[in-house]
This record gives sequence, structure tokens and C-alpha cells, in this order.
Amino acid sequence: MTEADRAAEASESRPPSTRGGRPELGFSGRLARLIALRLFVLTLFLGFVTLVYMRGQTGGYSSLVAFATVAVAYALSAVYAAFLRSGQFLREVAYAQLVTDQLSWTAIVFVTGGVTSGATSLYGLTCIAGAVALGRRGAFTGLGAALVCYVGITAALIEGLVPLPPDQRSDLYVMTWSEAAYPMLANSLGLTLVASMAGYLAHRLRVAGGDLALAEARAQEAERLALLGRLAAGLAHEIRNPLGGIAGSIELLRSSEGLTEEDRRLCEIVQREAARLNDLVGDMLDLSKPRDPQPEDVDIAQLARDVVALASRSGRGEDVRVRYDGLQTARVMADASQIRQVVWNLVRNAVQSSSAGDEVLVGVTALPTGELAIAVADRGPGIPAEARKRIFDAFFTTRSHGTGVGLAVVKRIVDAHGFRIEVAGRQGATFRVLVPQTSVVKSRAEPVLG
Repeated sequence: MTEADRAAEASESRPPSTRGGRPELGFSGRLARLIALRLFVLTLFLGFVTLVYMRGQTGGYSSLVAFATVAVAYALSAVYAAFLRSGQFLREVAYAQLVTDQLSWTAIVFVTGGVTSGATSLYGLTCIAGAVALGRRGAFTGLGAALVCYVGITAALIEGLVPLPPDQRSDLYVMTWSEAAYPMLANSLGLTLVASMAGYLAHRLRVAGGDLALAEARAQEAERLALLGRLAAGLAHEIRNPLGGIAGSIELLRSSEGLTEEDRRLCEIVQREAARLNDLVGDMLDLSKPRDPQPEDVDIAQLARDVVALASRSGRGEDVRVRYDGLQTARVMADASQIRQVVWNLVRNAVQSSSAGDEVLVGVTALPTGELAIAVADRGPGIPAEARKRIFDAFFTTRSHGTGVGLAVVKRIVDAHGFRIEVAGRQGATFRVLVPQTSVVKSRAEPVLG
């Protein structure tokens, strides 16, 4: 069963949702149409029974049953309408309406021929209405009530528990089980088929409606992110030029004589924050203007060691140790600059999630499947289970000082290469980029530690 199927199944079993204490219009509207439909059909069949079966005579037993049935149905409809107006117990009202409708059709069947009556088709109409209002549960509730009522009235007539209508011809009624078996079986199978098809179609329509709503929500989210991306790209271009000037000026200031240790420490802070801001600007540009990868033979093990060496000398390299532990050589077909960006973003994310004295472990390993795995593990707080599905969404972050851009760039680059990325771990987080065997050139098993 797909996720959409499970969602549709759950929607059929739960009560209608509410807004401001009142039910949503969709379910109320379907229930109102169900009430109107039953009144229309009852009125129509009252006239049909009067003209055809009673030949215009309205003073006999059958006409009394028909008129009483319609009167009771109208009274129940008024009760159902009152519940509908109050907005309470709507699902219970809908199920009750299905059962009382089948009882009403049973009264019509009783005065129009019993087991062979053409009015048995009305049972199927209620099954269809139940499917429209309540989905598969409604269809099969209507079917169950129909079979009980239909078999019940047939048995009551054959066993003499209910007398035949005195104003109807006795030859219209089947009075033995052997004669009743075939029409009863045929009608029961027909009703089962109608209810099954109606329930299935109602279920698929709800699934399709859920998929459409999900697609619309995703389209709106994509449009919002695209707008944010264009805004971010414009800001990035505007920020990068003065940022370069700041970084250059700080470098010149650090090299000048006469600075105290406190001055140099402040310059280092400004330079480090400027570098961090430059990384953010680069991520925004990468996200807003993706570039197709240009695969070449690249040693991702050496590339990972280079990133580890760079991370150890920059940012928080002094209080968070970054270490490589993996293969000496691992050559794959990939875009070197983009894969370096992937590893750098993952390492930077791990360092930012770590506390002073923690260690970030980077490694490239060969898997038994023939794949290669680039792994970055930290000992930070980990990623909550509810956030893992969105961790690679642009502008989504679990940290108060994060922007949610770096991991989105990682996911885009990995997908563009045809690789996969996984995230796991409750005590800390481990990100693994899986390189398929088709992209692996060769690897050397001797590990490199450091």
C-alpha cells in the first residue's frame, strides 16, 4: 500500500476535520446532497409505485405502506438536517442515514414483489451514495445493511412471518426457497459488485485528490523557494564585493606593526566571520545557479584529506579536531570541484554542530556492494527524527544560527551526479554519500589514518 493509499484510508476512518469548531464544507456538502438525493428518489418512487403497482389507487394497504415509508423518511431527513445545521455527530448521522435508507427501500421492495422486485436496485443506489459520502466504509456499510434487509424480508415472506400485501397479486411473489434462491443470489452478487466498484472508485478519487493537493502544496513551496533563491542570488552578488574589501583590509591591518595581542585577536575574529559569510554567499550562488557536473577521474580520498587539512586550519579547527580515517586512494568519475564542495559543506556542518573538544571523522570506505562511501560523522546533538525528511530542504535548519543552505547544495550536487546521500545517528550525526559501482574507477584498500 502506498503512502497516498494509507493517507486516504486514514481519512476515511477519522471524523471530519473542523475549522473554528465547525466541520469542513466538503463533508457537510456531501451529506446535504445525500439527504436531498434520498428525498428525491423516495418521492419519485412513491409516484412510480402509485401509478404502476397500485394502478392509481391510493387507499389500499400497499399505498398506506408506501406513504408511511415516505413520511417517515421525510421526518428522518428533517432530523438529519438539524444535525447537519448544528455540525455535530455528522459521521454517525451519515451511517444512520445509510441504514434507514436501506430499510426504506425494503418497505418498497415488500409492496412491489419481494425478492423479484425491481426496486432492489435502490439498495445499490444507497451503496453508491455511501461511497460518495464516506468512502469505502460507507459503501460496505450500505451493502451490509442491504443484504440484511433484503434477505430478511425474503425470509419473512417465505416463512409467513409477514403476510403478503392483500391488495397485490400473489403470483408476483416467490414463496419457496428453491424459487427464491436464484434471484436472491443474483441480486446479492450484483449489489456486492456495485458496492465494491463504488468503494474502489471513491477511494481512488480521494487518493488522487490528496496527491493533487500535495502537488499544489509542493508547487507553491517551490515557487516560494525560487523567489527566495533569486533574492538570495541578488543579495549575494551585492555582498561579495564589499566583503572582499573587508577581508583584504583586515589582512593588511593584521600585517601592520604596533598591534597588540588583543587587536590581532579581534582581527582574526573579523577575518574568520568574513570567511564564514563568504562561504554562505557561495552556497547561495551555488543553490540559485546550479551547474551541471563535468565528470573526470578524481581521487576522492585525496580530495577528502585536502578538505580535512583545510578545515583544521580554519574556522573552529583549533577547538574541534577534524580527522581523516579511510582509503588511501579512491578514484571515481565525478566533478572534482563540486565533490570538494560537498565534502567541505558536510565537514563545515559537522564542525558547527560540535562542541569544543569534540572530533569530526571523515572517511572514504569501500562497501561490499562495490560502492564507495564518503562519510562525515560528528558527536553533536544529532538530528531529530522528525527533521530528517526535511534536512536537505533549502532554508530549513535545526540550528538557531544556521541558514539551511549548505545541505541543500550538497543534496543538489549529489543528485546531479546520480549518487545517493544518507543521514543517520541519534548521538551525533553521520552523513554518507554513496558512489555507485558504475562511477568507481578504482580504490586502494590500505587505510590512511590521521
